[in-house]
This record gives sequence, structure tokens and C-alpha cells, in this order.
Amino acid sequence: MSDNNGKLTIIGGGLAGCEAAWQAARLGLEVTLHEMKPVRRSPAHHLDTLSELVCSNSLKAENPENASGLLKEEMRLMGSVILEAAGKSRVPAGGTLAVDREKFSALVTDMVKGAGVEVVRGEVTEVPSERPLVVATGPLTTDALADSLAKFLGGDRRLFFFDAVAPIVHGDSVDMTKAFFASRWGKGGADYLNCPMNEEEYNSFIDELTAADRAEERDFEKDVPYFEGCMPIEELASRGRMTPAFGPMRPVGLTDPRTGQRPFAVVQLRRENAEGTLYNMVGFQTRLRYPEQKRVLRMIPGLEGAEFARLGKIHRNTYVDSPRVLRGTMELRTVPGAFLAGQITGVEGYCESAVSGMVAGMNAARFVSEEPGVMPPRETVTGALVRYVTDPKLEELQPMNANFGLLPPVESTDGKKVRKKDRKRLASERALEEMSRWIKDNLETPM
Repeated sequence: MSDNNGKLTIIGGGLAGCEAAWQAARLGLEVTLHEMKPVRRSPAHHLDTLSELVCSNSLKAENPENASGLLKEEMRLMGSVILEAAGKSRVPAGGTLAVDREKFSALVTDMVKGAGVEVVRGEVTEVPSERPLVVATGPLTTDALADSLAKFLGGDRRLFFFDAVAPIVHGDSVDMTKAFFASRWGKGGADYLNCPMNEEEYNSFIDELTAADRAEERDFEKDVPYFEGCMPIEELASRGRMTPAFGPMRPVGLTDPRTGQRPFAVVQLRRENAEGTLYNMVGFQTRLRYPEQKRVLRMIPGLEGAEFARLGKIHRNTYVDSPRVLRGTMELRTVPGAFLAGQITGVEGYCESAVSGMVAGMNAARFVSEEPGVMPPRETVTGALVRYVTDPKLEELQPMNANFGLLPPVESTDGKKVRKKDRKRLASERALEEMSRWIKDNLETPM
């Protein structure tokens, strides 16, 4: 046993910090979690509770033959507090796991505190000296702590990218004579509110979208790249007139009940809360000026009189040069007992951030008991993801979501080539088998 008496300090009460706290507490550590809200807030946060979802209320797909769905299954095997809370606060969203933001955040807060975690409110401006330590301050780490972390890492090892937020519409302001409820191909029920467009309406919308005034970049934001998974809708349209129609505005799998035909394009709204009073504009992250957002978005059929609970905005995200500074256990290469987790490590996405916190929390507990750190198998999405962001051979880190491309190829047992249609299913089955075996062999407390 190390000389800290089993105490863990965590900086940051987002998804990664809460998962790290939950895992470590379950493994017997005394955990103190520092969260700066409500004493200080980032530009993107509004709630006082922990694990606030900022960009979207969707945790993405649940089907285990989708990489995001497989990641969730792995997290459930490891005992995820985030997914337990999500299951209790979910709202209809077809084949995806979407939640009521406020209920979800409140549930996570109650569960973490109920596990015995001490939550301390107030900004931390310098990297603490306590070990073990998990820094999970997210992509909006304050300048003071980011500067301290850069020095702690031995230089300015920070990278940046833009992240954009989609508008939220009041449900009662949508014209239901034009919009209709449905999910693509009928999967999941009528969970999305769809605003259909014909070709003329689509072209007029794209013209105004690409010509609209955008918020100016501040000096420190210039030359910072967008992350492909959160590309502003106007940036997509600038790449080609039909790009949105093959992306977030794709009409496949939908039929307009007014015409009996598939629309030329469609804007989907996903329920934001359990009551169905708020709807998120799926894929409509934007950095248009606020007056321009209202003008252009009200060109969408069904949204002519839309009232917005939140308009879209964009912010700079920060992540470190993880391949140079982190091990696959999420521990710093040069500072034993100090771990990083969440989007600050270069993972991208809610569940991806959370699972990195799980790995950090588990290994913080192993540090206390003087056991070597562990990584989930590379055949799992969790193991493949942490290996990707910490691979020292990686010349340039790009923020990464869960995807099957990170996994080793599936090999046939009879020497024949695996059929393409079977690859994801077999990869998913292999991953869950390997994860179950790893949990049994490596974790002190059954998950």
C-alpha cells in the first residue's frame, strides 16, 4: 500500500471525472472530486450538477454491431455509472441512447455522492501534488490550470480544435402541419421530429446558409482545426451543395406523410427532455451569428415560427499530446500516480471520455495497492481507443471517436475469409468475450 492511505484526488466533475471517481470508490479508495461549478463556469456550461452534457443529449447508438454501441456494452460490463444514469433518464431516440440532460446530470451527481465521493466546489488553478491524481478537466480547461498542466508535462504540450453546439427548439413552436414524427426505416418508433424539404426549398436554404454572417474567430482561435465529428453545418455546406443532403440532412428511410414520397432532404429534431418540450437540431452545430441563425433556420419547413431555447455556438477545445505524455493506462509516463482522462486526452465523444475515466480510476486504485497498471484488451473498443490516443508511434494525434477501424481484423477459424457482412458482428462478439475475461482476471471487485 502506498503512503497516501488510499486517497484519490480528481480534478473535474464531467463524465470522465465521475466515472473515475465511481470506479475508484467501488474499489475501496477515499475519493475527493473537485468541480469548479457553480463558483466558476465555462462558456458552455449552465447546470450546477456533475456530468453536464454540453453539445448534445445523445450518447449515440446502442446496437453492439456499431462501435459506439459495442463501447456501451463494454462499459456496462465494467460497471458504468454514466450508463446506469442514462438508462434511468433516457428519452425516445430510435436506436440511439438519448437522455434528459437535467435528470441525467442530477442522477450522476446523486450516485457519485452516494458512493461516498466528497465533492468540493471551486476552481483548481494548479496541478495538485497529491498522488494518485486524476486530471479530467475536459476540453474547456481554464487557462490557469491549462498553463499549470503544460508546465507539469514539461512544456506546452497542448493541442486545440473547435467544437460546435447545435440549437435547441421549443417543441410547441414547430408547425406540425409540415413536420412529422418518424425514425429512419421505422427503427425505434416515431422518435424524431422531421422537417422535410423539396429540392427548391433545400437549394434556397443552402444558398442562405453559406452566405450568412459567421461569428468572428478570436486571435487565439485562428488556424485551430474543426473536429470532423462536430463540423458546423455551414462548413459542411461550403464543401459542396449536396454535402449536407448526404450527411445530417439525408432523407433515406423517411417518407413524408403529406406526399407519400421520400423528401429531397430533411432536418431531424431529437427530443431533448423527457417531457418533449425541447428538441435538438440533429447535426446542426453552427457558428453563425445569433440573428443569422434565427433568420436562416426559420427557412426550414416547419420551423418558420421556431422559438429557440438555445442557439448554436462554437468553442475551442483543448487536448494534450497524449502519445508523448501518456501510457495506455492513462498514467503520465514521467509522473507515477498521475493520470489524465476524458477529452483532454484526445478521445472524442461522451462515452469515449467516460470510459477513459473508468480506466484511469481503476488504475489509480491499482497504484494505491502497488499493483501494475492494466489496459483492456486491444480487441475491445475500450482497449483499442486508449491505445490509439497513447500510441507513441502516432506522429499527429487527431481526436477520435469509437470505431471498428481501431480493432484488429477478425480472423476466421476455418481459414476462410470472413464475409464483410459478418465482420462487425464477429468483432463485437470477440470484444465482449475478451472484456469479460479481462474483468475476471484483473479487477479486484466484480463489476
